[in-house]
This record gives sequence, C-alpha cells and structure tokens, in this order.
Amino acid sequence: MAYKDMLKRMTGSGVVLIDGGTGTELEKRGADMNDDAWCGPANISNREMLEKVHLDYIRAGAEIITTNTYATTRLMLEPAGFGERIEEIYQSACGAALSARQRAKQELGRSDVLVAGSLSHMVPKTVARAESTDPYSGLGRDKFCAALHEAAALLKDGGCDFIMLEMMYHPQRFECVLEAALATGLPLWAGFSARWGENGEVLSFFQEEDIPLKELTALLPAEGIDAAGIMHSNVDVTGPALDILRRYFGGPLYAYPDSGFFRMPNWQFEDIISSSDLTAYATDWIADGVSAVGGCCGLSVEHIEALSPLKR
Repeated sequence: MAYKDMLKRMTGSGVVLIDGGTGTELEKRGADMNDDAWCGPANISNREMLEKVHLDYIRAGAEIITTNTYATTRLMLEPAGFGERIEEIYQSACGAALSARQRAKQELGRSDVLVAGSLSHMVPKTVARAESTDPYSGLGRDKFCAALHEAAALLKDGGCDFIMLEMMYHPQRFECVLEAALATGLPLWAGFSARWGENGEVLSFFQEEDIPLKELTALLPAEGIDAAGIMHSNVDVTGPALDILRRYFGGPLYAYPDSGFFRMPNWQFEDIISSSDLTAYATDWIADGVSAVGGCCGLSVEHIEALSPLKR
C-alpha cells in the first residue's frame, strides 16, 4: 500500500490500524532497558527480537508499524554512553521494521504495511529537572534542535515512509521537532499527549507546569501535517483531548493510547486495560470520526488483534 492510498482511506470513511508498543513489548520479551536511554540501545542487541515484534503486530492486523526510536535522539544516547553508536541504533531500528514488512509480504502476502519513523522530544533524566525553568532542560536550543534534525534525517535515510511525532507535550520543543521533521520532506503525523488537571481541564502531559492542551494544539501549522492524534495518554482522557484537537486540525485524526505507567527505566505493567475495553473505547472514537487506532506503551499484540475487526 502506498502512503497516498492509506491517506486517501483515512480522509474518506476508512479506518487504519496502527501497531502497539515496541519498546514496552521488547521489555516484556526480556530485552534489557537502559537506565539513561530506556529502549533505544536495545535495538543493537535485540535486532532479531525487534523484527519479530514488528512481524507479530503485522500478523495481528497492523498496517502501520513504528520504529523503536521514540527515546533515541543523541540527547538520550550520549548520557548512556551510546552517542557514537547512534547511526547503528537507527539502522537497526529502521532495518528491523523494513525486514518485518518484507517478511510479511513474502510469508503473509501482505503488501499494505507502512513504516512510521518515531521522533520525540524526550530528554534524559539527568537534565529533566530543569524542564520547569528551561524548555531545553539546560541543553540550549541549538544543541536540542540539532539533535532532532539529526534524528529526523536518520529516519529518512533509514527508509521510513513517514515521520510520526510522538508524545508532543512542550510548546517550544514541539516547534523544534516540527521544524526538524518538515526539513526531511517526508509526510508527517503529529501526536500529542494529555492528562487531566485537578480542575478537570485537559492539559498537556507536561508534568512541571499546567499547560492547557489547546495551547499546544493551536501551534499546528496550516499545512504540512497529514494527520494528528492523541497518543501516550490514558484512554479516559483521549476522547476529550481529541475533541480539543479537532478544533485546531481539520485533517484525519488518530488515537494511540497507553496503559500502565513509566518509572525509568521500565514500564510498569499495572492495571493494563483489557482488549475488550480498549476496543469499546476505539469504537466510540471511530464513531466520532477517528481514522486510525492502535496502542503504544503497555499495549501488546493481543490488543491490536482485538482492534483488527475495526479496520475498513
């Protein structure tokens, strides 16, 4: 399936199925998570396992698989001692996804799979405490943006069909990531993360300050974004967050929630939503106009398999 064909489905009445979590699935299958960089370094030592994760999601019905590069900019890798291996890490991540797609074509007769390059603005825990006073966590805008440009270029060089901005929650950082992704010339999706505020307001997921989600989604450019969604967010806030997003974005919407919570360097698989409950939420989101559904951290192959009948 060509990217333009998938987008045509989404702008019509179609529903596309995205995969589940990749980093958390590697963790569930026994891959070691790094204390500073979480799942990125695992691409090197668990290349075969990563390919199997992607292929299992495709077998479950996924039409979009995402590279395991969510927390894998140089900003994350250098404190962990992997800065000089960044190209190798991206080659492994992109290569595993492309190999899984090729195997799906050969073994399953599937030619409808696209590879999304995951790009985030996550910063390492060693500088994260500066977030509340400095949007670039003491790194400086130039260094921060250079790292994002590097990562975006590596995703393009790795053969990704499009870039998916994951867990956008900080206004200044979003502008920098957006600039880096658009510079590649690849199609672009933008995924925002939300949480509830104490007064019931839908906020950006940012923990150090209460930022209304609308302040972030209002930064979406008039052109250049093919789809926008709510991701890395609990299912109970995803629907209200989508309502806010559609006020600022008229294109296809997607929902990609998580379940459980993160405590560096591990995902905590606690109170994970059942496949049936996730399907019920997704059915409502689709009824409200969402064009693509899937799951991220904490959600696994069985969740995607349960969502598969919703494709159209």
